[in-house]
Formats: sequence, structure tokens, C-alpha cells
Amino acid sequence: MFRRGPVAFEVSDYHENGFAAPIRVLGDAETGVLRDEVARLRREHPSDAGQFLGTNCHLLLPSFYDLALSEKVLDAVEAVLGPNLLVWSSGFFLKDPGDEKFVSWHQDSTYWGLEPPEITTAWIALTPSVPESGCLRVVPGSHTQGQVAHVDSFAETNMLSRGQEIAVDVTEDEAQDIELQPGEMSLHHVRLVHGSEPNRARYPRVGFAVRYIPTHVRQNGGRTFAVLARGRDDYRHFDSPPRPDAALSPTAWDTHQESLRRTNAILMATAAQETAAPGHRLKGVD
Repeated sequence: MFRRGPVAFEVSDYHENGFAAPIRVLGDAETGVLRDEVARLRREHPSDAGQFLGTNCHLLLPSFYDLALSEKVLDAVEAVLGPNLLVWSSGFFLKDPGDEKFVSWHQDSTYWGLEPPEITTAWIALTPSVPESGCLRVVPGSHTQGQVAHVDSFAETNMLSRGQEIAVDVTEDEAQDIELQPGEMSLHHVRLVHGSEPNRARYPRVGFAVRYIPTHVRQNGGRTFAVLARGRDDYRHFDSPPRPDAALSPTAWDTHQESLRRTNAILMATAAQETAAPGHRLKGVD
């Protein structure tokens, strides 16, 4: 078992099953402040909040940059990836009450262009993430099967960048719900098959996902941004962006947009664009 202060979980569960949860990383007060910030941004910027809270929002919002680099989160990530860590990307998964948005069964490793596949996602709940609200669902042990073929749908209600879905069937008895209360986190391996259902609850499902890599992992197809979160980087495979000077500042916005340009160029490099619906808009790295 890994234990450091209040953070404790079985590291063997992560390696054997491809995930570990729940892991407490935030107190009630901290969670409330961050949840209120998300709600305020959505209220004050109804047409742009999707961009502010989408891919690489840690480069726009200092509070979530700091959360990605917070000690309790990094302690857990270090237990599975080692001491030299980069933040490669982040983003919110938001589902409002009655929202038909879903996440198809997929592996994160399909289009990210990162090698070797030593990548973990920290999924931090700011509201209850339970079956009713469309919590993360996983297929335990599926990360050991290697990369599975995917097909692209570009479905409008699919929260993934290309509507990607594994080209094999997943039966319900294979799947396990990852239930998290506000302030709890899960970790999952980049090749774990996972997805989620629509939100049938009466409250929003708000989750902040951060993708971590060891510093020796490299990016194929281009040079993207990554933030040194812990340890040292002797490889320099990525460009290092600055911490945002203020929420949504012009400088932070320029950095954020450059990060999206680089990332989307890689993510969509092999996309079957002819299958996209007219007016299809890139959703970023989800």
C-alpha cells in the first residue's frame, strides 16, 4: 500500500486492474472553492466556458494549474509513475442534469501520440460522480491487452475529440463503476478501456482530468507543451509553458491557444475528416 499523510491506496490495484480509487486529495472547503469557480465561469461566460474549461485549462486558470501540481495529487501519481513527472494536458468533463453527453468505450492512448504508454489520468471529482450522474466506467485489466482498434463517429453527443470507440463489444458484466465523492480522485492507465453514461442526476457532474507522464515519455508527430510537476527533466521532449499570470489573461490565452494548435494537429492528424458532420468543431484532447 502507498501511504503518505491522508493519501493511501493499493498500488498493486493500479498495476493489476489499470485503475485505483477512491483517493482523497481535497478537503470539503477546497473542493467548494474550486467548484464555485467552475460555476462562476460557466455563469459569467455561457458561450465561452467550454473553451475556458476544455483542453489545457490549467494554462488559463491558476487555481487549476496549482491543483494539477498539488502535493497530494502528485504523491499518488508518483507512486505509479515514478518521481520525475510532467503534466501533459488537462480538461473538465462536464455533464449537466439531463445532459445526453456520454463517453464511448475507448482507450486514451489511441490518438495521443505518446510513447511509451506510461501515462496516467488523475480524475478529480468536484461533485458526486456516481452511476446516476454518469460516473467513469472501466473494464478492469483491459490495459494489459495492448492497443485495440478504434473507429471514429464524430457523434455530437460524444464528449471525445473524434467520437472514437473501440471496435469490439463490451458487455455490462465486464464493466465497473468508479464512484467518487467531491474531493476524491481516481487514477487510470492510458490503455484502460473506459467510458461513461449520460447524467440522469439533478446536479451537474463536474470532474477535472489531468494527464501525467514520466519525463522520458516522448511526443510523436510534433512538439507539444508539458509542465514539469515534480523531479527533474533530463530529456526535454516538450516545451515548457508558464503558469498563467491571471485567470483568462491575454498572455495565458495566447499560451493556451498555442497549446491547442499543437495538440490538435497531432490528435487529428489521421482523422477521417470526410466522416465528420458539416461544421464539426474540434473538441480537444478528451
